[in-house]
Amino acid sequence: MSAVQSAELSDEPEEKAAETPDEQPAAPPPLYPGAPPAQPPKPLPQLLLYMFAATVVGLTQALGMSFITVSIQQIAGPLKATTAEATWLLAAYLVPNASLTLMLFKMRQQFGIRRFAEYSIVLYVLISLCHLWTDSYQSAIIVRFFAGVAAAPMSSIAILYMLEGLPREKKFSIGICAAMTVISLGTPLAGLMAPVLLDHGGWQRLYICEIGLALISLALIYKLPLVSGERVKVISRNDLIAFGFLFVGMGALTVALTVGRIYWWTEKPWIGWLMILGVACLTIMVLMETHRENPLLDIRWITSAEIIHFTGALLIFRIILSEQSSGARAFFMMLGLGNEQLRGLYIVILLATIAAGAACAMLLKPGRVAAMHGFALVLLIIGTWLDSHSTSLTRPSQMYLSQTLIAFAAGLYLPPAMLVGIMAALKRGPNYLLSFIIVFLTTQRIGGILGSALFGSFVTWREQVHSAALAQDLAAGDPLVSQRIAQLAGAYGSTISDTVVRKAEGAVQFASQVRQQAYVLAYNDAFRFLCLLACVALVVLIVDVAFETWEHKRAAAEGLPA
Repeated sequence: MSAVQSAELSDEPEEKAAETPDEQPAAPPPLYPGAPPAQPPKPLPQLLLYMFAATVVGLTQALGMSFITVSIQQIAGPLKATTAEATWLLAAYLVPNASLTLMLFKMRQQFGIRRFAEYSIVLYVLISLCHLWTDSYQSAIIVRFFAGVAAAPMSSIAILYMLEGLPREKKFSIGICAAMTVISLGTPLAGLMAPVLLDHGGWQRLYICEIGLALISLALIYKLPLVSGERVKVISRNDLIAFGFLFVGMGALTVALTVGRIYWWTEKPWIGWLMILGVACLTIMVLMETHRENPLLDIRWITSAEIIHFTGALLIFRIILSEQSSGARAFFMMLGLGNEQLRGLYIVILLATIAAGAACAMLLKPGRVAAMHGFALVLLIIGTWLDSHSTSLTRPSQMYLSQTLIAFAAGLYLPPAMLVGIMAALKRGPNYLLSFIIVFLTTQRIGGILGSALFGSFVTWREQVHSAALAQDLAAGDPLVSQRIAQLAGAYGSTISDTVVRKAEGAVQFASQVRQQAYVLAYNDAFRFLCLLACVALVVLIVDVAFETWEHKRAAAEGLPA
């Protein structure tokens, strides 16, 4: 992803300036090798068209992923697969998505941004059409893998279109905030649209909607082309070898993290072997890159204290955000609610995300990043703490406030973090931008998968603990237990005449309710843990800012550069 693209469209060659060369102002240098030269901002109507194209392309990519996430149970049935087997559809999609960004950035430099965007959208449309002929679980896995390949460049293209035509100084505020906001709208929009589409044609309707969006994106990309800068030959044979190890390593870890908690980490030996394979391939790739003259990634810079600090902060934030993406929705699904009952919650999250993007665009400046991050963490602390008091009677409307705070915090955190990373990379030189982009996108994609895996595993572990504790306290001879089983058995009085069978059914219902209560307690534990993690992150941020302020004052007192 080239988040700092500074190209503006020019269908005709520029006229020569009237001034002499000495009088002409020096054009700003390209932000990275192969970037187009800076040009004047576009007229407002044309600028709005490009931003509309960015929105459509971004939503096309986001919905393609989110439709499967929010409808996995409804899709599993027609494919004659279990929910665990259907999870492989997510894994197949994420495997190429996790690592292709590295080569895509270099492909844009070598082949040109315009050609890259046009070929990418054509490939996406063709792969989307293949979904119409998917009639089995095995074919769905194959198609979803190639869908992940085709979707990998789409978020990058959306960001390029969002930045197109904006003044250079606005690209880092309005452009980044708007692009990140559009990409974040996928899950709530999919939650709102999926039930309607499934009710009017089944799971094939999801793919038809995706195809329709892809065709609109195709028309917009060809009608509003991006301008390419000078092509730079940057891909070598050694790059392809290094990328091969990166692809296998990231893919193996992605599969393990996606399905590990479903099959459980210690129950299936192949999960461990996948992790070993992933770590081994990434280690080989790092060793190769460390000893190359022109590496694909600058490993020494990526492993510097500054970037490790930056990466750690992003990963922790993505883990905390799993409260919304994997926590609240899964909590209500466990209580028996479907997407139809969650529409109000999705609308609240959608509106909060848009509001956060608008607020971030107005407030974002380099000197305000720490304050914005601190405020976002405060919102996360409040939101997760409110959710940690849930019960089996909690309904979506009671989480509107907490989920609004969490969604708003997400919109405030990511654009400033991206700005900080871009500035840090550009201080070292344009060539470091590629390494930063890989760090940022890897933390977002792998961080999201890791957060979901850790959250789900933590809930499963705490449910077992609470189930054991509740079972120990609820003895079969307890009068209250016997009374409750009799009440539940009474519901079968009109359908089951045998008293013993009715009592057995009542016991089964009672055990199910006990397990549900254990899950509620487990989710509350997970929400509290994320609240504690956000508190720790806030304390670390305050200490870091205080130490940096002290360093600047000391340097000023001693007459040293800051």
